[in-house]
Amino acid sequence: MNTLPAYSGARISGCWTLRSDGSGGSEGSLDRLLPSVSTGLSPRKRTTSQCKSEPPLLRTSKRTIYTAGRPPWYNEHGTQSKEAFVIGLCGGSASGKTTVARKIIEALDVPWVVLLSMDSFYKVLSEDEQTLAASNDYNFDHPDAFDFDLLTHTLRKLKQGKSVKIPVYDFTTHGRQKEWKTVYGASVIIFEGIMAFADKQLLQLLDMKIFVDTDSDIRLVRRLRRDITERGRDIEGVIKQYNKFVKPAFEQYIEPTMRLADIVVPRGGGNMVAIDLIVQHVHSQLEERELSVRAALASAHQAQPLPQTLSVLESTPQVRGMHTIIRNKETSRDEFIFYSKRLMRLLIERALSFLPSQVHVVQTPQGEDYEGRTFHGKRITGVSILRAGETMEPALRAVCKDVRIGKILIQTNQDTGEPELHYLRLPKDISEDHVILMDCTVSTGAAAMMAVRVLLDHDVQEDKILLVSLLMAEMGVHSVAYAFPQVKIITTAVDKKVNDLFHIIPGIGNFGDRYFGTDAPPDWSDEDMDEPAY
Repeated sequence: MNTLPAYSGARISGCWTLRSDGSGGSEGSLDRLLPSVSTGLSPRKRTTSQCKSEPPLLRTSKRTIYTAGRPPWYNEHGTQSKEAFVIGLCGGSASGKTTVARKIIEALDVPWVVLLSMDSFYKVLSEDEQTLAASNDYNFDHPDAFDFDLLTHTLRKLKQGKSVKIPVYDFTTHGRQKEWKTVYGASVIIFEGIMAFADKQLLQLLDMKIFVDTDSDIRLVRRLRRDITERGRDIEGVIKQYNKFVKPAFEQYIEPTMRLADIVVPRGGGNMVAIDLIVQHVHSQLEERELSVRAALASAHQAQPLPQTLSVLESTPQVRGMHTIIRNKETSRDEFIFYSKRLMRLLIERALSFLPSQVHVVQTPQGEDYEGRTFHGKRITGVSILRAGETMEPALRAVCKDVRIGKILIQTNQDTGEPELHYLRLPKDISEDHVILMDCTVSTGAAAMMAVRVLLDHDVQEDKILLVSLLMAEMGVHSVAYAFPQVKIITTAVDKKVNDLFHIIPGIGNFGDRYFGTDAPPDWSDEDMDEPAY
């Protein structure tokens, strides 16, 4: 475990206690210390990142943070290079763990952070336990109340960058909602809960352990406010539950784990000195995880023969003539769209020929048997890489009746030049489908590789993915084929070169801007990843 940079503070039981002032005395009245309900902040929710009614966004003064995660970037081999950095936040009930987590997220200023709440992993109660919970006689503050097996499995997968399904717990009904939330791993995962340090397997997954130490009177008042205003409970029931379960559990199970913490933060979210030091350490860890993928792809697989998984549309005079028109910078937008659509239709028809089929005998109107072929699979789903890939959807719909459509938005980070996932919408049960992944141009293959990785993380079989593109660079073909050798690649043309800006040479220009009639930014990319998030 790497240690934090040196700072002043009091060393207690092998961990650091951080103070933002030099005093340890009274801090004033409880009302002054507690956050007002009428502040501009949204009401505190225990499962912020998994709440179905809210988008997985956290807006700060600097950026919008995506708290539902994203697939981490992979190297040129299609494998993960480093695991996410996991912060464990422990403390008593209503100690301010979620507030501290939010302050850390805001100060980190990184685009992808997952906030995982232990409250999502309460066990499903039996009928007798439901009755006890309704009368405030069920102990939710005991380790046995949590599903540690599911929690450990989920956090381990998140740390590895995999997608997971997280239960959504309803504190009013004391049960899990029917719909679970799909969340990806991220650069940083913040895991908070009263029993965050209570399980040995969980502890092994934590890269940094923080204990939020808040006065018991303050925690009681906060709990009263929360349970009465947010969970519809009466004051007598809350106090009964606190005295019978919450306070004894803190003293027996939670407070002793303070000795396991790397850092102890008094007063919670108000201790900005502690939060700033935590953020400095996390930034140093993230710097070690940086990876320039597009540069790695550019230097990989040079002078290799094109893979057998590649299928290029026959360069007939018609196909070459359409390429001549759409590659010409003088071509009008109307003509560009018209001939692009013609090529897309041919490309989709070509892709469909690689789907599995079986013999199917039908009877003709003349009463004769005809031995034909029919699709041998459950469904066909199209997934477009926004925005340019979306232009291929009409061609797919025209030849596949009732085809399902999914969408993935991948942007280029303007500072690093690396691809980043910003939006994802895939049909249910896509794991059973043959998927046609659509993008109009592929240069380095970085965006296509990330999109394939997303599909694999949703349990789509690699040999059931067909990547279709109007134009690809040899580099992009090699990148995808090397990382995912079972993915079928279909295109209408392959250009040999990519310049220093990762533009395909001779290329086609920025397909999205030419198709939609928008002006290309100065640093446009053939892979059309520089679209605004929406």
